[in-house]
Amino acid sequence: MGKAARQFIDFLHLGGQSYWQILPIGPTGYGDSPYQSFSTFAGNPYLIDLDDLKKDGWLKRSEYAGIAWGEDPAKVDYGTLYNNRFNVLRKAADRLNAENPRAYSTFLKEHAWWLDDYALFMAEKYEHEGKSYTLWEDDIRLRKPEALKKETKRLSEEIRFWKAVQYFFFDQWKKMAAYAHANGVKIIGDVPIYVSPDSADLWANPSLFQLDRKGRPTEVAGCPPDGFSADGQLWGNPLYNWNAMKKDHYAWWMKRISHQVSLVDVLRIDHFRGFESYYAIPYGAATAKNGRWKKGPGISFFNEVKKQLGDLDIIAEDLGFLTPEVIEMVHKTGYPGMKVLEFAFDPRDTGSGYLPHKYTNNCVVYAGTHDNDTVMGWFSTADKEFTKRAIQYLHLDEKEGYNWGYIRGAYESVANLAVMQFQDILGLGSEARINTPSTTGGNWVWRCEPGAYNKTLARKLRSWTALYDRLPANEKTDDTLD
Repeated sequence: MGKAARQFIDFLHLGGQSYWQILPIGPTGYGDSPYQSFSTFAGNPYLIDLDDLKKDGWLKRSEYAGIAWGEDPAKVDYGTLYNNRFNVLRKAADRLNAENPRAYSTFLKEHAWWLDDYALFMAEKYEHEGKSYTLWEDDIRLRKPEALKKETKRLSEEIRFWKAVQYFFFDQWKKMAAYAHANGVKIIGDVPIYVSPDSADLWANPSLFQLDRKGRPTEVAGCPPDGFSADGQLWGNPLYNWNAMKKDHYAWWMKRISHQVSLVDVLRIDHFRGFESYYAIPYGAATAKNGRWKKGPGISFFNEVKKQLGDLDIIAEDLGFLTPEVIEMVHKTGYPGMKVLEFAFDPRDTGSGYLPHKYTNNCVVYAGTHDNDTVMGWFSTADKEFTKRAIQYLHLDEKEGYNWGYIRGAYESVANLAVMQFQDILGLGSEARINTPSTTGGNWVWRCEPGAYNKTLARKLRSWTALYDRLPANEKTDDTLD
């Protein structure tokens, strides 16, 4: 969130871009996935910029200079980060807790409603050598009041560390977001529909989930088998007890959404169809084959969002198996849905509306999402029948670059917003794919190398954005800005 982020925002501004869409920003958990976070409210410690901590007086350069953060500049090394990052952050946290500035005290009070549980959860996790909370002692796992009181006192120093880390994150996030806004860039955030089975959210709020008397899930989340996956997708996330949530007007969800929109300008809600009906798989099942569909809260949930939080800028991730009921729910919310160009040329998605000539204005178009291959990777791995259809429909040619042809196809559509993966702006192949669903290992590691983007690329992006009338109203339409 420091200099590198500011340089990327500078690039977006020069390139005439109005939005920067990001992945969930919570602490990454199992499989290093941002969709399996230890908390839906906390920020990822790996994103804290150490140079900015030094600039603010919380670190000395000698305390982190020369530390190896991984050998490959094109890939994130999560193991090295885990082993080295927190030792450095502890030094900064010690100084913060010793000085205890007023801004820190204010932060602790304003965020106590989630931060106290999260900090104790992480302190216990550190105490238990990273083991899932489901393997902790029963009195702690089941949150017996006396045990929590005892542990809060015993682990007070460790708890103070985890709170300090969150202060650093949100302080830097606030500054980075302000820099983005000053440069005309809005941030699109992402809220996963489910929480991790190993999270402070589940541990602190067991009554809001479908758990048995021992605190174990009865069923878990996933997707049914389809043309893309014979076994379906077994995500393993705990499912919500929607009846219990409805009794207090979905208070936990309202806090969650309110917290996220305080950080970003637009919010993408993941797996939107799960609010109409969701796929429930028996806990302990090896695959998703034997799941069943169960009804969710439907439009009443989003009516409550509007009633309590007002009209928010939300993008509905309405991908996957869509029934008439799901389509109707999305329509009633008024939120724009998503169109993915890579899906448009797959006959298994015939009639799904992903071809640009079927779009309405109220949608957001992507070449691909974080769960898809890059455009260039897709062309090297997809069935030739699919790629041939794409070449014909989008009038692609290798000289222009298939990736730029896809970008052109999105930009010239009637969709109100077009969002491209940065790997596709760079024209990278499958080596830059960020995630392959239903696999573990090797995901979420792609990293943009220094020097990958420059003013020449920004000006090209600006010229294309201007050509299709997608520049902000107050922006110049030429590419002569420095």
